[in-house]
Amino acid sequence: MAYILNLETATTNCSVSLSKDGNTIAIKEDARNGYSHAEKLHVFIDEVLREANLDSKALIDAIAVSKGPGSYTGLRIGVSAAKGLAYALDVPLISVPTLEVLAHQVSCNDGVIVAMLDARRMEVYSAVFNSKYNQIRDTKAQIIDETSFGTYLEQGNVYFIGNGVTKTKSMIQHPNTFFIEDKLPSANEMGQLAFNKYKISDTEDVAYFEPYYLKDFVALKPKST
Repeated sequence: MAYILNLETATTNCSVSLSKDGNTIAIKEDARNGYSHAEKLHVFIDEVLREANLDSKALIDAIAVSKGPGSYTGLRIGVSAAKGLAYALDVPLISVPTLEVLAHQVSCNDGVIVAMLDARRMEVYSAVFNSKYNQIRDTKAQIIDETSFGTYLEQGNVYFIGNGVTKTKSMIQHPNTFFIEDKLPSANEMGQLAFNKYKISDTEDVAYFEPYYLKDFVALKPKST
């Protein structure tokens, strides 16, 4: 039996779940109030433990964190919290790709799943998975245009999911498209993915693990007045 605490902070959804042998037994999340992770993450952790009637953090067997890509600040907060807890509790740290977490919100028998997160302008972070959730194309930062994902669309159904769907929907019009809007990565889907890694000891070095930003952080210069 393994209790895993799952943290998802790669987008505006501040999401925490506790899973037992891969099954979510408690979850707390809020995607409505922007990037409030610094204020809410540890509160949600305590609330999830109480909801699951877990008497102590010492009963947690591992900490899992969504590793990116996504918001630079969101990822930093989530990974910092996960590393701190893993070190303090002396338990393994597990990382789960954010776009894989998102893809698991789609259930389909055919075609492919394109999990995508909004980036700047017409850019998205995306990865492609088959109907069994095996990743079949590397994670990329890409500019969306009318030809994007054309090869997959000609072969069959393509299910687009994530907050990058809105800009994609405005550019791609094909009869094989299915757009699943208003969805963000959630700790609810992390439990089984983290448990699969836990069983084979696929863990991270707490001291050296860093989020997968995909692109370098760029600080915007303030406008002159």
